[in-house]
Amino acid sequence: MKYTVSIEIALPREKVVLLLADPAHLPKWLRGLVLHEPLSGVHGQVGTKSRVVMQMGQQKIECTETITRREPADLHGIPKGSVVHFDREIVGEGMWSAVRDRLTEAGPETTLWVSENEYRFSGLLMRLVGLLMPGSFRKQSQKHMQDFKAFAELGKDVREEKG
Repeated sequence: MKYTVSIEIALPREKVVLLLADPAHLPKWLRGLVLHEPLSGVHGQVGTKSRVVMQMGQQKIECTETITRREPADLHGIPKGSVVHFDREIVGEGMWSAVRDRLTEAGPETTLWVSENEYRFSGLLMRLVGLLMPGSFRKQSQKHMQDFKAFAELGKDVREEKG
């Protein structure tokens, strides 16, 4: 299963990239995040493996994230017109996923974030979920982007929302 989602954020690209790359901000916009800890390497650097635990309703999902691409490596002073890439692979029980994020300047004060997502499922339960609810994956990805936009532009923290 493959899909692409995108969003425009009313901030300069460098500011967006630095907010996205900062692990301290993850719980503020990544709804359901319980834990994100590097097992090897440095957060955000290519080759880093992290343990990620998400709470989705009554279900806790644990997976391993590996950073497969980050360009440029230095996120300060990014040349105008260049594309910033954040790619990662996520492996969990019955699931493999690749996420390829691209951030470009949509204007001097606007950033376009495009996220390509690919999922492969193994095991009967995960294959059924992928088959019966493919739209829920796209919806979840779009929601994470909307939550990040609200955090970046307005300082909203998903943990402070009323149930």
